[in-house]
Amino acid sequence: MLNGLIKLLILTPPILLALVIHEVAHGWVAWVLGDPTPKAAGRLSPNPLRHLDPLGTVVFFITAWMGSGIGWAKPVPVNPGFFRSPRRGMMWVSAAGPAANFLAAVALALVFRALIELGLFRHYATWKDMLAAMLEVGVYVNLVLGMFNLLPIPPLDGSGIVAGLLPEQAAASYRALGRYGLVVVLALIVLPGWVPGLPDLVGLVVVGPARAISGWLLPV
Repeated sequence: MLNGLIKLLILTPPILLALVIHEVAHGWVAWVLGDPTPKAAGRLSPNPLRHLDPLGTVVFFITAWMGSGIGWAKPVPVNPGFFRSPRRGMMWVSAAGPAANFLAAVALALVFRALIELGLFRHYATWKDMLAAMLEVGVYVNLVLGMFNLLPIPPLDGSGIVAGLLPEQAAASYRALGRYGLVVVLALIVLPGWVPGLPDLVGLVVVGPARAISGWLLPV
């Protein structure tokens, strides 16, 4: 019971931070490009409660507990009509969330390395062990969240980038697939563990690379 509580305490701050960074980045870029909608909706706030999607957050915690860490937050409301170029603007907004997560992963890894150089972890203490674990999880979950959202499955961010590259009619048909997006995403996460022989695509293109990059960024 105690070990489970400690693990939950370690997972919670990095997961909430990754989600907030991701969503605020979407909203901030939209706002910079001229759309007041995210700010009016309170989506530039650092308050996690403004951004959390109940199902996406629960999935994030469950999968992080199991070692992967995949989830999502509430989509930021954006009105591309405010952009000078709506399609190009939506591409930038879509790319902003994953880019912010990748930058956060690098920043957390640099903080971890700096604290080691300063000698913070030279002598053992429980709180130091938990801080080190939070920083490690923070690097990893930011990488996973960024890579996962780059998958070209509507309504994930990767689909917003792809839609901006397609001809308008093809982009509209592609975006319409978003009505099935949540089912597809959940199937990709859950089914490989239930169906023998079914390849774990998310593990191959998201979790595996995130672990490799995390191992490269973090100190040995």
